[in-house]
Amino acid sequence: MLAATQAAAQQTGSDQYSVQEIVDAGHSFFGSTSGGLAKAVEAAFQKYGLPNGYILGQEGSGAFIAGLTYGEGQLNTKNAGEHPLYWQGPSLGLDYGGQGTRVMMLVYDLPSTDAIYARFGGVSGQAFVIAGFGMTLLKNNNVLVVPIRTGVGARLGLNVGYIKITQNPTWNPF
Repeated sequence: MLAATQAAAQQTGSDQYSVQEIVDAGHSFFGSTSGGLAKAVEAAFQKYGLPNGYILGQEGSGAFIAGLTYGEGQLNTKNAGEHPLYWQGPSLGLDYGGQGTRVMMLVYDLPSTDAIYARFGGVSGQAFVIAGFGMTLLKNNNVLVVPIRTGVGARLGLNVGYIKITQNPTWNPF
C-alpha cells in the first residue's frame, strides 16, 4: 500500500509535495510523538492525492457543547514560500474537553496563497485521551484543508464548525 502511494507521489508536479516530503517535515515538527504520523499522512494521500501546501503549527481548543479553537502556524508552499498565519473558530455539538496540539494541515488545490485566508468548514469527531493522532477534512470552495493533530488533553465528541484562517491574530472566532 505504501509502495503504491510512494510511486504515485514520485509523479508530483513541481508545486506539489510527495509523501516522503510531508512525512519528513512532520517528523521534524512532531518529534518523538510522530509514530502514527506516517499512517495518517498515507491515509490522506490515498484519499485526497498530492497537496500543494502544508501548514505546521500549534493550537489550543476546548468545548462544553460549544467550543473554540485558536492556533498559529506557517503555510509552506513550493512556489510561493512560507507565510505565517493564524486560525480561530467556533464549533457546536456533543463535544466535551480540551486539548493542546501540534497540527500539520495538508492543503489541496490552493490556487494562490491569498485563497488560504478564508473559512473552512466541516464535521469533526474526536476521541482524544492523553495523546493521539486525529485527522479531519475542512473545505472552502475547491480548497481542501486536512488537519492532522497530535497532542495532550482529554476530548470526546462530535461537532460541526469551521476555522477562519487569517494573516493577523484575532480573538474573534467569527
